[in-house]
Amino acid sequence: MSNRALTPEADEALKHALEALLAPLAQLAVAHGLPFPAAEELFKRAYVDAARAMQTGAGQRDISRVSMATGLNRREVTRLTEERPTAATQRRSPATEVFTRWRGDRSLHNKRGQPLPLPRQGAAPSFESLAQSVTRDVHPRSLLDELVRLGLVELSADGETVRLVRNAFVPRGDAIRMFSFLGSNVGDHLSASVANVLADAPPHFEQALFADELSAESLQAVRSLITAQWQALMQAVVPAVNALLDADREAAQTSGRRTDQRLRVGLYSYHEAMPAPPSNESEES
Repeated sequence: MSNRALTPEADEALKHALEALLAPLAQLAVAHGLPFPAAEELFKRAYVDAARAMQTGAGQRDISRVSMATGLNRREVTRLTEERPTAATQRRSPATEVFTRWRGDRSLHNKRGQPLPLPRQGAAPSFESLAQSVTRDVHPRSLLDELVRLGLVELSADGETVRLVRNAFVPRGDAIRMFSFLGSNVGDHLSASVANVLADAPPHFEQALFADELSAESLQAVRSLITAQWQALMQAVVPAVNALLDADREAAQTSGRRTDQRLRVGLYSYHEAMPAPPSNESEES
């Protein structure tokens, strides 16, 4: 197991970083009534999993080594290890992929880069052909019903034309799916950040910019700019990734190429009011 000794200054910086990471998690838990003991149990399990993952060789399941690395006693480590629930397999949602392809495929856009309304059935371009390009395991009508339920598309009055009505896959009112997105998106972003900190050469792309002393009007202008750039990025990346997927599938069949890697590309922005500057006023007696 690799243990990196920190200087007192770096140790303090790590604690400040963890405070910043834990604050929004605590806000989420409190907002939805998750009591501290339940959250503490999750954090204990995460500690044990991390310690076991960092072990190598024959000692991978050494309870004593995990106890030493985590500060949890052997009995607690044993309990958490034996009671570990089976991890759910994460699968891509076909509805998500249909939405993403529609948003990113230039052949399904007009000259202004906006997604075209599609005939519900028929040869390409149609919703039916789009759905079948994603999967043939789920009927196009079922995918359409799911996207309608999520408020992402709508049918014309005659039921023959499908139109996108959202710019982003944010299923409001579907708490389970929103929690899943939260865990997947933020989890991958945080995993990339941690991997970059722990590695000698950062393996993941992660960049950010920040600015202070902006007005509300300027923030609105920046939001519009970010939205436009995200649409441009999707239109460039989605067709390229789809082409690579097709090439990988063909190579997997012809030459046995392994297709065991996954990718997530994201963009985020965040804004809030700046903290008030400390008061330097002094009272004279």
